[in-house]
Amino acid sequence: MALLILILIPLARFSVFLLVPAGSGARQEVVELGRGSTLRAVANKLESRGVLSSAGLFALYARLKGGDARVKAGTYQFNDGMRPGEILGKMVSGDIFQRLFALPEGYSSYQVAEMLEKRGIFGREQFLKACRDQKLLSELGISALSAEGYLFPGSYNILPGKTEQEVVREMVLRQQQFLDSGLSRKGGGSGLSAHALLTLASMVEKEAVLPAEKPLIAAVFLNRLKKGMRLQSDPTATYGVRAFAGKVTREDILRPSPYNTYLIPGLPPGPIGNPGKEAIEAVLNYPNVPYLFFVARGDGSHQFTSDLTSHNGAVRKYLKPAGAASPGGPR
Repeated sequence: MALLILILIPLARFSVFLLVPAGSGARQEVVELGRGSTLRAVANKLESRGVLSSAGLFALYARLKGGDARVKAGTYQFNDGMRPGEILGKMVSGDIFQRLFALPEGYSSYQVAEMLEKRGIFGREQFLKACRDQKLLSELGISALSAEGYLFPGSYNILPGKTEQEVVREMVLRQQQFLDSGLSRKGGGSGLSAHALLTLASMVEKEAVLPAEKPLIAAVFLNRLKKGMRLQSDPTATYGVRAFAGKVTREDILRPSPYNTYLIPGLPPGPIGNPGKEAIEAVLNYPNVPYLFFVARGDGSHQFTSDLTSHNGAVRKYLKPAGAASPGGPR
């Protein structure tokens, strides 16, 4: 009988361990199962954080199930309301923790910072400070004052513990990989430096509504640059003041700013947002067209023209005759 009791007590304890979670589910923990790390090490961490009641019993259970050899490396989120079988199942299936953040094409670093703050990932000012970190920028080969324009649009999994600098580095490196992928060898190219390329691409991104028009808009700006004409791009007039929403006021156009291409010759000193692949490709592979002007038609598309007389006719046709805030393109 004594021997039977000695056998039954551990079995009962093991059964309770498998059926009863360590807590109510209120405690959330994120742990990293790195390549080469042992399941027992992760179990010890989960026990120390109150997610598991026994690391030893968990390791035994994993061996009995054959899961210790099938767990996948990654970052996982658990809570103390999960049973051991659920915890092991997550690691075997590779159900890694996701905190995805999507950086939209054309968004400025200010808009990105505000999105991150609203999501509770980073503070706005801390992210902007990372974008201006001169040590980080130098390490990444960026000679500008900010990472504006160098943050590649796309989805990012921002895991707990990642710093603002690490996220900025990841975004910049993704863009550098894209630029180094042989894209610059396509077509005729623009002949611009990388910084000028991104600056112009950011303007194209802000101006275009229809993806198909991005190469035409790029061609207009490049044609104007060759002729020494001011670019007169609406989004540059509001950069650093507010997000561009499709229109500018007379006050915007006359506001002194190093970015306002109504007042300055050539390109602004840097990008006004973070361009995506299509905008960059549009600048690199712009079509050979004579256009120097474009005006918004009101449906998202633009009317492109090659002389001022035709452009003024398009303005009269597509814009309200009185109180129009902006012709929607170079004049």
